[in-house]
Amino acid sequence: MSPGEAKSAWFKKGATLSDKSARKEFGLTQEEIIEAINDGKLQYRINNVFGNPYLKLVRSEVEAFVDEKYGSNYLKKKKIKKELAQANKELKRLKAQVVTLEQRKAELLASLDK
Repeated sequence: MSPGEAKSAWFKKGATLSDKSARKEFGLTQEEIIEAINDGKLQYRINNVFGNPYLKLVRSEVEAFVDEKYGSNYLKKKKIKKELAQANKELKRLKAQVVTLEQRKAELLASLDK
């Protein structure tokens, strides 16, 4: 491995993603990814995990492709929706925790009165 390769996106943590992750995270189809590869818009490498092949893509190139194809607001909306879903999930978890704590509080108060 040459010094230039060590600094490239292929070797930086979080700088690459699989085709499956790109489909899930950016809402792309496999056909769109293949078309972008054929058009030279995306670089790829073929990797495999436990004998199952997948395409490894450069995240910044995928983001640029999505920006070009769907516009810059698409990624912003996608990120906002994801953050909103995470906030709702955390709120749901906290509400359940509050209910549990309220029940425990009532049990403790009842045992104090005995």
